[in-house]
Amino acid sequence: MTLPSVGIDIVEISRVAALAKKNKRFLARVFSPEEIRYCRDKKKKWQHFAVRFAAKEAVWKAVGRAGLNLKDIAVRRAASGRPSVILEGAAAENIEVSLTHTENYAAAVAMFFPVKAKKRKKRS
Repeated sequence: MTLPSVGIDIVEISRVAALAKKNKRFLARVFSPEEIRYCRDKKKKWQHFAVRFAAKEAVWKAVGRAGLNLKDIAVRRAASGRPSVILEGAAAENIEVSLTHTENYAAAVAMFFPVKAKKRKKRS
């Protein structure tokens, strides 16, 4: 049985805001166009950018970092408010994520449930 793996991350919201203001390419290098649009439309946009950054880091830690960039991971919000993960353009149904933020910090936890490969039947 393959056990799920967990990733967790916490970031200072002011740090994400400072990075974005200092490096004009930061947002485009880390976030999808949809994520940028969603966050920019919010009253407290830096909280939304920061919590998505924390989610990307948490997912990255949970699934393993090899060959995966932060931009390959996207966080979407369902109409119900529940966040979901898009991995390399496809819904990642085997990853669950939980997000939270305060005025100063944003945090995320991700759980990755590895898909068990089906055993092939032996031919007779």
